[in-house]
Amino acid sequence: MFKKLLLSAVVFVSIANASFREVDEKEFAKMVKEDNAVIIDIRRIEEFKKYGIIKDAKTLTFFDGQGKYDIPAWMNKFVKIVKTKEQPVILYCAHANRSKVVGKFLSEQLKYKNVYDLKGGINYGWLDKGLKTVEFK
Repeated sequence: MFKKLLLSAVVFVSIANASFREVDEKEFAKMVKEDNAVIIDIRRIEEFKKYGIIKDAKTLTFFDGQGKYDIPAWMNKFVKIVKTKEQPVILYCAHANRSKVVGKFLSEQLKYKNVYDLKGGINYGWLDKGLKTVEFK
């Protein structure tokens, strides 16, 4: 009985302390303005060029065109942008599939405390809402 109760408490605390969640475009804007959240676009260069990027986003491709990735190389660049594990960071990709994977990795495996994902990604969470991007240079 005690083990079941303890297990339930651990599960509850884990859920309550979850540090990864989706934000919509309104929460996104508020977090950038009020919390100084870092915005990271994890799409590929051809996607940056085709659709532009959200203003002030840092471009940091995670998956290549074949779905491959290099975590040590990516993290080496990431830690230069996100200075602490407490700093709020909002990730996005095209449809929020890739950014969810990366966000959960940062939150669950590397214990970053304030990781967010733009709900719907840039295509359905930004552009489809009539919000603008800037040209990738």
